[in-house]
Amino acid sequence: MSHSLRLCRLFSAPPFSLFAVCALSVLIPCGPAASQAEAAESDPKAIAVADRVMKRLGGEEAWAATRYLRFDFAVDREGKTLMSRAHTWDRQSGRYRVEATDEEGQAVVVLMNLYTKKGQAWVGGEPASGEALEKLLESGYAWWVNDSYWLLMPYKLRDEGVTLTYSGIEAQQIGSWEKILLTFEGVGLTPKDKYWVFVNRATGLIDRWEFVLKGEDTPPVRFDWSGWKAHGQIQLADERMNPKDETRIHFPVLDAPTSVPDGVFTQP
Repeated sequence: MSHSLRLCRLFSAPPFSLFAVCALSVLIPCGPAASQAEAAESDPKAIAVADRVMKRLGGEEAWAATRYLRFDFAVDREGKTLMSRAHTWDRQSGRYRVEATDEEGQAVVVLMNLYTKKGQAWVGGEPASGEALEKLLESGYAWWVNDSYWLLMPYKLRDEGVTLTYSGIEAQQIGSWEKILLTFEGVGLTPKDKYWVFVNRATGLIDRWEFVLKGEDTPPVRFDWSGWKAHGQIQLADERMNPKDETRIHFPVLDAPTSVPDGVFTQP
């Protein structure tokens, strides 16, 4: 597909060929435990920007206190939804549920623990087993890596293995931004990715990111971030837009509930 945002198949073997945005760096499930553990090569000036972002979003304590996240990840282009997935995540225990649809239109449900990568899965209401189950669990984990990073990258700036480099200031008539470059050392599914994060100097929020995937020699792909709102104790943005081809990454369902019924993680 000749689009500036590449869409790829995570796994070529059946039953999956669901669209997923190629990327991204892995998130540590527990989040708070990995905070402020970035690579030693990180630039102190970039670290200071990352710390201001975290403070603006609610702070370390608020992020650590956010146990549950419920969100839908959707990709739209030319007025059509190319794919969507529904996620429910218990950040404390690692319990995770994802619902999707395969290329044959069958409902897919994966229940797993992100720490152990063990769990169960169903396709079209039928339980999977053996090799099919293993591939579904691999898919579920990869979906979590990709989709949650699109949502939560601002909270992961100082994770272990992330190197931060200050990249200067960009100024326009509408505002100015401090830029920090994220590179990765021995972490993630695609560790050669590079991300430039643009932090609004007036609001302290991230207004956009640009990225080059897998170390390729290509111009960065840009997505503008918008829709920042309070969800529980933290701030989240619900939309990303590529101004070049108008690919839209958005979160039509987005919540940080204080509790989730146990059956969400145990029943298909």
